This record gives sequence, C-alpha cells and structure tokens, in this order.
Amino acid sequence: MPSQDESRPPLPPFDAESAALKARLAEDAWNSRDSARVSLGYSVDSVWRNRAEFLTGREAIVAFLTRKWQRELEYRLIKELWAFHENRIAVRFAYEWRDDSGNWFRSYGNENWEFNAQGLMQRRIASINDLPIRETERKFHWPQGRRPDDHPGLSELGL
Repeated sequence: MPSQDESRPPLPPFDAESAALKARLAEDAWNSRDSARVSLGYSVDSVWRNRAEFLTGREAIVAFLTRKWQRELEYRLIKELWAFHENRIAVRFAYEWRDDSGNWFRSYGNENWEFNAQGLMQRRIASINDLPIRETERKFHWPQGRRPDDHPGLSELGL
C-alpha cells in the first residue's frame, strides 16, 4: 500500500469541485514538462494507453514523457473536466506544440482516468488526434509553464 506521502489529494470519491481541481492539477503538472514530477501523480503500477502505445509503471511513464517532450516543443496544454463518478474522471484536452522543423500542431483528445484510494491515477486511457496548424492559428500564448488563471479554457476558446 502506498505511503501517506504518496497520497495525491483530492481523493475519491469525486464531486464536481474536486474532479475539476484534479483535472487542473494534472494540467499544471503536464505543463511543467517535468517527467519525474508528472509520474508522481500515477500509481507505481499505473497502466496507460496513449494513442497506440501501452505503458505500465512510473519508469515507463517517465521514459514516455521524456521522449514526448523532446519531440513536442513549446508544449502548452489545457484540460477540461467532462464527467466524473466515484473514482473516475473523464477530461477533454487540447495542446499546442511544434516540431523541430517549426511545424505547429494542435492535438485534441479525451482521457479516461481511474484513481486508487490514495488519489493516484492507476489507469489512463488517452485518445488523441493531431491537427497541423499555422503559427498564426495558435491560441495558447502564455509563457512556458502553468496556464495563467485568467487564460481562457477550451470552452471559452471555442475548442
């Protein structure tokens, strides 16, 4: 059983407020682009499906995210709560990034999350599609890192 220091509040069962906070905390962690920090939100035996890639465990998560952020430059993400029930949360998201040739993309997707009693994500199922965009079509312009509280979310941006 995880130690108390591995607890990641808010804990299930989720209500609207705690589920939205959990989504925002996940967004904040991913926008840090710190693979080790992000992995601490997942159980040591967390199971992922990300696109067509299947992962198990924190070490695999760190390796995956390290590869991801070496390829997806200037990454900025927004997550939005879609639904929740007991220990499960569904979010929709969009993120913008460019490749090393300067081509910009907006990636859209949905994630289904399942948490253990300590609030660590034990299952993550992500479906993602990439849309090439022109740099002038970008909508996420905050400095690298956490999205400012006053920056519009997905609904406000019409995404």
